[in-house]
Amino acid sequence: MAETHVLFVEDDDVIREATQLALERDGFAVTAMPDGLSGLDAFRARRPDIALLDVMLPGMDGVSLCRRIRDESTVPVIMLSARADSIDVVLGLEAGADDYVTKPFDGAVLMARIRAVLRRFENAGGGAAGADPGDRGGRAERGLLVFGDLEVDTEGMEVRRGGVPVALTPTEMRLLLEFSSAPGTVLSRDKLLERVWDYGWGGDTRVVDVHVQRLRAKIGQDRIETVRGFGYKLRA
Repeated sequence: MAETHVLFVEDDDVIREATQLALERDGFAVTAMPDGLSGLDAFRARRPDIALLDVMLPGMDGVSLCRRIRDESTVPVIMLSARADSIDVVLGLEAGADDYVTKPFDGAVLMARIRAVLRRFENAGGGAAGADPGDRGGRAERGLLVFGDLEVDTEGMEVRRGGVPVALTPTEMRLLLEFSSAPGTVLSRDKLLERVWDYGWGGDTRVVDVHVQRLRAKIGQDRIETVRGFGYKLRA
């Protein structure tokens, strides 16, 4: 089996070298770059399986690099941020990142996040756990769930809105599958973190909020309803 290839873009020499060694010891193949421009070149040359991007990079910052990568690929992206409360976290998620890790980070936490994101990417075609395409408010036929002009093909992993294909990242697809499996049912942010992001511990609910915003922009702003104090639900 081929090694999982990680693109790691970090301008701090010590962090870059130490993290590269840790990733390689854990069985990953690593391409490490010190700035955003060389990181973009490396991405285009190697097409990695996952990208780890520091937010603060010379030449091209990590948020801009994430946008450029997302314009070309649905490859999983994890942002590395020096501050958990930084606006850069939200900007990175809005740019298309799947998750983020706060620096300084524990190596075991980083590896767990990487493997969780890779599982989402690899299993995006497997459907949502516990999905029941029965009579829950949408029309279902052979894996096709229909909610108004929104069609979710749970077998082909395709989404169409008004007959037009909608491009979703694997994380966005997993999120939509969770909503589609129980239309009209309120799903809490913690429940979505557990089911979509594989968080077995408390996570940052901003990850959920930003992904819901991104999903709404693609499938319709009024399709997913906010239930204040509880979470979100897909309008049946």
